[in-house]
Amino acid sequence: MPPVYGSAASLRSDQDLLRFAMDSYIAVPENTASGTNIIFTLKEKAGALASTLKLFEEKKINLTHIESRPSKTHPGCYEILVECAKDSDQASVEQIIGLFKKKAESLMVHQPISNIVQTENSVPWFPKKISDIDQFANRVLSYGAELEADHPGFTDEVYRARRKEFADIAANYKHGEKIPRVDYTENEIGAWRTIYEELVNLYPKHACAEFNYIFPLLQQNCGYGPDNIPQLQDVSDFLKDCTGFILRPVAGLLSSRDFLAGLAFRVFHSTQYIRHHSTPKYTPEPDVCHELLGHAPLFADADFAQFSQEIGLASLGASDEMVEKLATLYWFTVEFGVCLQDGQRKAYGAGLLSSFGELQYSMSEEPEVSPFDPSVTAVTKYPITKYQPRYFLAQSFADAKNKLTAWAATIIRPFQVRYNAYTQRIEVLDKVSSVNRLVRDIKSDITTLEDALSKIRAM
Repeated sequence: MPPVYGSAASLRSDQDLLRFAMDSYIAVPENTASGTNIIFTLKEKAGALASTLKLFEEKKINLTHIESRPSKTHPGCYEILVECAKDSDQASVEQIIGLFKKKAESLMVHQPISNIVQTENSVPWFPKKISDIDQFANRVLSYGAELEADHPGFTDEVYRARRKEFADIAANYKHGEKIPRVDYTENEIGAWRTIYEELVNLYPKHACAEFNYIFPLLQQNCGYGPDNIPQLQDVSDFLKDCTGFILRPVAGLLSSRDFLAGLAFRVFHSTQYIRHHSTPKYTPEPDVCHELLGHAPLFADADFAQFSQEIGLASLGASDEMVEKLATLYWFTVEFGVCLQDGQRKAYGAGLLSSFGELQYSMSEEPEVSPFDPSVTAVTKYPITKYQPRYFLAQSFADAKNKLTAWAATIIRPFQVRYNAYTQRIEVLDKVSSVNRLVRDIKSDITTLEDALSKIRAM
């Protein structure tokens, strides 16, 4: 294992600390696990540990926990875990780390986020609990109640007033409330009908199997039909029963950071308005047709829901550059993703499933189709005003999720995060005690699985 040093490598350090804890059954007291943790590997020889620990004494660094074990990766060596007291002088700790870089066989450092000097650009704010979404859900970048001059409804005063009604609903909404129901007009239902009737004829041939399984359930349970625009609350309740995803009304486009942060909590920001009735086959912005026909069905699929949440979790506290890459991944998957099923290309991206023109185009031989590779996909440029010249083909949602998770592990971030579905909070794994709690949860789950397997075999 090559040496890993500094908070920039903390994602990897978190994983190694977890493996170390799982293997060695570390149980650090809650009130002491808040300082810098160092794992270093030393060659086995008399007095090696004593002389090493003397360095901490000379630097006046108190240790609250020490543990060692034979190294599994370096024969003839020992791996030592030391936890520095939380009040240790950080300059002295950095000096110790510098010495270990020179003399240790390998080195891993984990620093809690509270120990890292924060600057304006180091760790951007991110929501820790689901209600924190209220703080940014109205930071709309464009559209909402205001329309650009080239918008089909710009000169329609009735449409503009209607858009303000929808914007007011989103602006006044708070987490936990019921989404207000809307009585859609005949013009609005007519625009919906035009899109709905053309798309439902294409879904059996071009949509992925998961979508075609779920869509009839939405027709049965949520009122999907040519003459009825479903209510967001009804669809949200259905999704929550399936995967825990919920819908939240939004007035327009959010920033990539804010939108992805919602996905981390399994919250999808959905518009409630519909495109202008004069151009039912065109919209310059996401509308309720795009949300309910393109996005909503697959949020009821467990693998797709997990994949979407992984993108959101990876964005929390990430740099602006990384958020841009994650937004690009979102674009080529959740918005314009295609997958392989039974040897044929199928659509799972909402931008395709809500556009009969691009849905057919994406299945033709005209666009370029490349294997889904997050490292390539994340830096690929794309147009937003015309059909995509390139799509990325996933083998399955599960395969895409596994590749995304592996790629996300390379993100430079001084901590790891985990979503607790019971409390609907983000747990920051930035110290050994929080990792220990996760280890205990994992062990409990493994015990349950082993018990279940034994009972199945006994049948």
